[in-house]
Amino acid sequence: MTSFSARAAYVTLAFISFGLIGVGLLLQHVVGLDPCPLCIFQRMAYLALAMFALLAAWLSPRTASRWFGVLVLVSALTGAGIAGRHVWLQMNPQGMSCGPGLQAMLDNFPLTEVLPKVFRGSGDCSESAWTLVGLTIAEWSLLWFVVLAAVTSFVLLAPRYRSPIKT
Repeated sequence: MTSFSARAAYVTLAFISFGLIGVGLLLQHVVGLDPCPLCIFQRMAYLALAMFALLAAWLSPRTASRWFGVLVLVSALTGAGIAGRHVWLQMNPQGMSCGPGLQAMLDNFPLTEVLPKVFRGSGDCSESAWTLVGLTIAEWSLLWFVVLAAVTSFVLLAPRYRSPIKT
């Protein structure tokens, strides 16, 4: 008997990640909040996390599942880093603009110039136009990435099997 189902945990992680992407799209298309470049990169991290989690669930309990689990953890930690930078920009606004949107930057600049500009961003990135229970979108995103990383760490480090209890 397994002590927990890694497959169920990975599927849950994927559904949570897809749900968070859905919330971002809802805020964008229904509420009218335009995402900044850092928001877009956070969505990419959620998408990568969800895809790797689905692959880990599909391959579970095989050894390859653990490698995809590590990629889920890397995606969560990367997203936490991006969200952490976003939170820092909101707490320390520098009065500059993020500049043009991500698509315009990708169309006009090489990727080696786009990435530093995105992570240097403020202006739109430092504004917090929406809060829930006192937390900005970036702070919620950071919180979710930390929770997803913690759950993934548990799945990766937890023992796979529980020994039967003898009475």
